[in-house]
Amino acid sequence: MPSSVMPTSSRSGGSPSPAAVSAVGLRKSYGDKTVLDGIDLVVPAGSVFALLGPNGAGKTTAVKILSTLIAADGGQAQVAGHDLAAEPQAVRAAIGVTGQFSAVDGLITGEENMLLMADLHHLSRTEGRRTAAELLERFDLTDAAKKPASTYSGGMKRRLDIAMTLVGDPRIIFLDEPTTGLDPRARHNMWGIIRELVSGGVTVFLTTQYLEEADELADRIAVLNGGKIVAEGSADELKRLIPGGHVRIRFTDPAAYQSAAVALREVTRDDESLSLQIPSDGSQRELRSILDWLDSAGVEADELTVHTPDLDDVFFALTGPTAGPSAGPTTVPNQSKETVR
Repeated sequence: MPSSVMPTSSRSGGSPSPAAVSAVGLRKSYGDKTVLDGIDLVVPAGSVFALLGPNGAGKTTAVKILSTLIAADGGQAQVAGHDLAAEPQAVRAAIGVTGQFSAVDGLITGEENMLLMADLHHLSRTEGRRTAAELLERFDLTDAAKKPASTYSGGMKRRLDIAMTLVGDPRIIFLDEPTTGLDPRARHNMWGIIRELVSGGVTVFLTTQYLEEADELADRIAVLNGGKIVAEGSADELKRLIPGGHVRIRFTDPAAYQSAAVALREVTRDDESLSLQIPSDGSQRELRSILDWLDSAGVEADELTVHTPDLDDVFFALTGPTAGPSAGPTTVPNQSKETVR
């Protein structure tokens, strides 16, 4: 991959900031199977970038390339301002990587795991012990520090794993499915850790199969399918890519229901639940129009619900059996779900 000048990125109206991670045309094949087919990525510094995709989509391969663990077959990339091919050592000095499977050694204690990482980063004995103690306290592992890591819960092992990654004070962290196998409480705790890292200026490149996780954490999301980025944007923008938004009006009065069903156009009736479904983008203008019509007609609805596609809908639409790679990512404004009673 020859050296090149990579783009910068700006966040919502701010001045341009250098991209923490940028790539153009990354390619990787194994035999006759193309895993990455010329993907482009730009990750602004100090943000969370989530790479979504089904199993086998190439998410882990992308992380391995960008973290210098394997070489790409083609394309160009910079990480932390360093060319991936020409300056791999400088890239490694600036990043931390937490893989799908914990790097924790269960045969030694949590503290010993931390001190081992300190040795690998060539910290002095004093500095290593200070750093280990600070990180163990930060991740609420001080009480368990002297216990074998094999006795830790899944959430504790994941916290220790990330604490070990932070020993080298990386400014960019690659988290490859960091909450897989964790219970909901441990997953939410991990989200808090990630938010704390980003608030401290760290850039997080996240791969995940939990759509809620990407929705909660990511400033930008890219959907990888068939070796290509098929869509990219904020969670809100991606939700607008998928049709199916509607307003659902429910009645308890059968007469009011019948009056509304006759007068409104393009409605889908549900006589059993006395509800009507109207295609809508959920905009304020459309909602006001529906409410004004109900008032002018003297029809009182008991519940009005706005539905727009969620990230699950986006994921299935873009990565399902009939989905194919698109010409490029699309950005569209988003609405949300809300209920008016």
